[in-house]
Amino acid sequence: MSRYAVLPTSINIPEEETAILDFWEKNECFKTSLKQSESRPRFTFYDGPPFATGLPHYGHLLAGTIKDIIPRYAHQSGFHVERRFGWDCHGLPVEYEVDKECDIHGPDDVAKMGIKAYNDKCRSIVMKYSTQWEQMTKRLGRWIDFQNDYRTMYPTFMESVCRPELSGCSRSCNFPLTSQPDVELIAWTTTPWTLASNLALCVHPEKQYVKIFDKQLGRTFILMEARLPILYRGENEYSILDSFPGRKLENLSYQPIFDYFAHLREERGAFRVLCDSYVTEDTGTGVVHQAPYFGEDDYRVCTTNGIISKDSPIICPVDATGRFTTEVQDFAGQHVKDADKAICQQLKKRGRMVHQSTVNHSYPYCWRSDTPLIYKAVPTWFIRVENLVEKLLENNAKCHWVPDFVREGRFANWLRDARDWAVSRNRFWGTPMPLWVSEDLQEVVCIGSIDEIHKLSGVRVTDLHRENVDHIVIPSRTGRGVLRRVSEVFDCWFESGSMPYAQIHYPFENTKAFEEGFPADFIAEGIDQTRGWFYTLLVLSTALFDKPPFKHLIVNGIVLASDGQKMSKRLKNYPDPAEIMQKHGADALRLYLINSPVVRAQNLRFCESGVHEVVKDVFLPWYNALRFLIESSVVPYERATNQKFSVTPESVPQTDNFMDRWILSFTQSLILFVHKELSEYRLYTVVPRLVKFIDHLVNWYVRMNRRRLKGDAVNNNEDWRAALHTLTHVLFQMTCLFSPFTPFLTEFIFQRLRSRLDFSGNLKDHAGLPVGYCRQTGAPDSVHYLSVPKANQELISTEIEEVVSWMQSTVELGRIIRTRVNLPLKAPLHEAIVIHSDPAVRNFIQSAKTYIVEELNVRLLTTTDDKQRYGVKLRGVLNHRVLGSRLKQDYKAVVEAVKQMPTSELEKFTTTGSITVCGHVLGADDLSVVYTTGNSTLREALDGSSNSDQSSNTQKKGGFTKSRTHSAVAPVTPEAHQRYETASDARGLLVLLDTTADPELEDERLARELVNRIQRTRKKAHLVPEDPIVVVVSTDSAALRRIASPTSALISLIQVTVKQPMTVTPARLDASGDQEWQNFARVCLPAGWYLGHEIIRETVSIPPDDFELALFSRTNKSEEALSSSLHQLNMSASSPHHGATNACVTVINRPMGQQCEVTLSDSDGRLLVLDSDDLLRKVKCVFGWSHSVHLRLYVSESEPLTHISTRHMLSLTGKTLYTASETT
Repeated sequence: MSRYAVLPTSINIPEEETAILDFWEKNECFKTSLKQSESRPRFTFYDGPPFATGLPHYGHLLAGTIKDIIPRYAHQSGFHVERRFGWDCHGLPVEYEVDKECDIHGPDDVAKMGIKAYNDKCRSIVMKYSTQWEQMTKRLGRWIDFQNDYRTMYPTFMESVCRPELSGCSRSCNFPLTSQPDVELIAWTTTPWTLASNLALCVHPEKQYVKIFDKQLGRTFILMEARLPILYRGENEYSILDSFPGRKLENLSYQPIFDYFAHLREERGAFRVLCDSYVTEDTGTGVVHQAPYFGEDDYRVCTTNGIISKDSPIICPVDATGRFTTEVQDFAGQHVKDADKAICQQLKKRGRMVHQSTVNHSYPYCWRSDTPLIYKAVPTWFIRVENLVEKLLENNAKCHWVPDFVREGRFANWLRDARDWAVSRNRFWGTPMPLWVSEDLQEVVCIGSIDEIHKLSGVRVTDLHRENVDHIVIPSRTGRGVLRRVSEVFDCWFESGSMPYAQIHYPFENTKAFEEGFPADFIAEGIDQTRGWFYTLLVLSTALFDKPPFKHLIVNGIVLASDGQKMSKRLKNYPDPAEIMQKHGADALRLYLINSPVVRAQNLRFCESGVHEVVKDVFLPWYNALRFLIESSVVPYERATNQKFSVTPESVPQTDNFMDRWILSFTQSLILFVHKELSEYRLYTVVPRLVKFIDHLVNWYVRMNRRRLKGDAVNNNEDWRAALHTLTHVLFQMTCLFSPFTPFLTEFIFQRLRSRLDFSGNLKDHAGLPVGYCRQTGAPDSVHYLSVPKANQELISTEIEEVVSWMQSTVELGRIIRTRVNLPLKAPLHEAIVIHSDPAVRNFIQSAKTYIVEELNVRLLTTTDDKQRYGVKLRGVLNHRVLGSRLKQDYKAVVEAVKQMPTSELEKFTTTGSITVCGHVLGADDLSVVYTTGNSTLREALDGSSNSDQSSNTQKKGGFTKSRTHSAVAPVTPEAHQRYETASDARGLLVLLDTTADPELEDERLARELVNRIQRTRKKAHLVPEDPIVVVVSTDSAALRRIASPTSALISLIQVTVKQPMTVTPARLDASGDQEWQNFARVCLPAGWYLGHEIIRETVSIPPDDFELALFSRTNKSEEALSSSLHQLNMSASSPHHGATNACVTVINRPMGQQCEVTLSDSDGRLLVLDSDDLLRKVKCVFGWSHSVHLRLYVSESEPLTHISTRHMLSLTGKTLYTASETT
């Protein structure tokens, strides 16, 4: 990228990011960085594959940011990091889109369409949003390889998924939950259709059950005692015959409602009462009907009690479309939900329905189609996971999770309850299960490769989808005819869990690469993947390799809408990510996301204002520091010394300056911290420190060294250069350190800092420069080619850092006081008193006295441990809300005791955090300690309470919070004590400011305010400090005239910043009186200088006064303005630098022959000179005539110019006028 000589006052971050994207693409920076690192040690990263059937959302962008930061950091720490994007291509999300588009409602519709046509349609839409994904990912600044991506539908990937080890699978079932009633006992169900499959009843073994006689029906029932009210309104409707615990019902037989599976009574011991504690007393009758193939608990209970087994035939008389099969003769062909009504009618006829009512309860719905689901057992293939639980837990313990509590809690708990994994799906678009079986299922062959298919069947295939392999048959080895492939495909989670080896076609190729790079060094995804990708990775890795699949993992939380709800496209409750990046930039979004609790697996409520604050509070200050260095420091240095400023990146600034040494030490400490924390993958500790560093750099180092960096407060040029070297060095190191986090802004800064960095040392490397480095200068083309800096521990001074830490606390507390009492920083104060008990702290503060005095704008700094001298007292304040209810009648006695408590006891409490009062132990939540500087007793009397907000500071166990001291307090301490306002912090530091008004200090405040207004006006006029000007202040304020007069004691304070001639008029000038303004401007011109044109004039305010402020240009006699050469005067009304030469008049000053050319109108035809009088004023300004000289214009040697109105001014175009002057 080209060097920028001038940095604009503001930066359009999104536009700059777009330019950087173009630069990266044009120079193939990502590819170049990979080429540079080819010979380095490998760092393995796995990218979890998303579906391309939906657009990326903030969850993807968050995970993508994390997955960009760590690989970037690893690359810039000396590793080679391949980053391949992956796609999940198979599964229900894709089929659902096709079903919607083709109006498909079930397997029969697919059969009519044909599997090939159906899968071709799936293939055509699977990458529907891949272009948007790639665009969004690149816009985020993420460097990842899309050209060499992996897709789960690639034949090489699918072949690796079909591992031979799967021959250990067994045939069984997959089940969820329901309930059902009975006959002998009263049972309850919300799904009558499951009664046809009832095989048992279940009761709670410990709950109390009753046998009752129903007086109205004349029948005897058994149900849970706690559930009697569900059937009966009053006890007069029944009589209790017996009461007993549920376990007494165990193994009792009953007559089933339907006899469809009556043979199972003899074969499996069905139709009996079972016991299990999952039965509750808050729903139903306490008797739960068991349909084991339609409910998870039902399945578990019936399996435990031998009613069914994993290998027994499935009792599931419902087909794939949700209709009863012929096993249920009475309702065959009916949809189960439609059959509910007919089943209830039959129960009534047969007298088997005791009670019917309507209840509201939750039931599963498909989140995609918004249609109801039923729990149903289907034949499926399992991987036995239950016997791997201990190994899973062992391998999980070997992984480093961030945060760790997810590994030990949520994930480990999930592993302990792991069930056998159903890996097959009765779908069409997926990797086919590579199982060929005989008709009787007794012979099973698991095929592990395309070559093996060819070997066993004689058929060569190049694609493994169902349409290509379903027809293939294999001869039986045991005389069972031919083997045919089972119809199922793999669960798509099985495919994504196979990606570590399948993405590189292992074990068919890349064996060494896989074995050297497995387990992965790093992966990252959201917390929802604890039951998804993290789990499947671990199961397959443990089953196949007996290893964990990864070494390090960062788990992020969920990004929610600003109201705490799930982000919803339908509700449109979140801003479009693309619009956010277009408005604020990708770096701002990245930093906002990763500088939040979401990187600690907590949830984040997304707020656009937070992204804006990153720009405002981090990026703009950072940019301004760069701009200040280049334009306000380096450029003036080069002009002053006539030398180009540049430093080598590795050179260490040689400086004795205290603040230089601090920022250098602080930077190295930060680098050390970042490396330590990122070695443990703790982004949540690193990013806040990085963000805080910008505040330290801009608002402390640069702010407190502005004059020195500008060359105003240096001993010599060497000291000036040391300051520039220090800031350049720190900015460069921080740009490199930040580059993995904010790749755009760091690239922007590096490209503009690079011209001040001398990389010529790289040219001495005889091995040659790496790709991506300039052959002439040795400089890298991109910051992302550089290594993250290593800490220079010789520069670290913990003492200096501690001194500055105490200095910052002191200054911040002083600023808090000023804000609280509405005292601007420009208002000087007499004294700041800093109180602390530790003499070392007081010495630290004294060693930073110069900076504290300047930052707090005080005349005197005093440090002491003597609170009494300044009337500072401690007072205890009780937490009424907590203690009132806890202490009850003792509360008043405790209140009185605390009021009388001596300061020594309160100070002891601030250290220990505990104190005993009237026999009650009080802690930090019960008692607070406040500082007071007035009469506390009177304050309480005036305010009617002793709440902590009546004092200036509140402390809890050594920590203080600030609150306003009331000014209406009558003093009992010496009167001087009432001058002080106080604030304190958690480290026991107490600051007092003397806020007494003083005329001398008020004058100084006015002087500082005047300087501020002048500097604002200069900035508004786009002037740089070197531009020669004259400042004219027109005011009626005697105070302003006094402090700005040449004899004022404060004029030096003003001139040290303004550095330009200035005059103050004795009264307000007429706004239209140009002549008067010019006359006063000439008064203060230095010898040899001449007044130029008026640059800007505006009304400004220093309350309570408004005044006029004007800036004029001035020109040295030796320059071209007064030479005989042509001088063009730009007179644009809109800008002091705008003008044109379309319509001009030449004016010659007689007798000296000086000449100027005045532009009469701009290129758009707008008049710049109103009339001949206005022309005369401008000519006088150009030639520098003082107010004592009368000047007149002539059209010839003797003919004066008559007055020309605005209408006819352009008639002078191209003419030459002359001047004649006479001193009066």
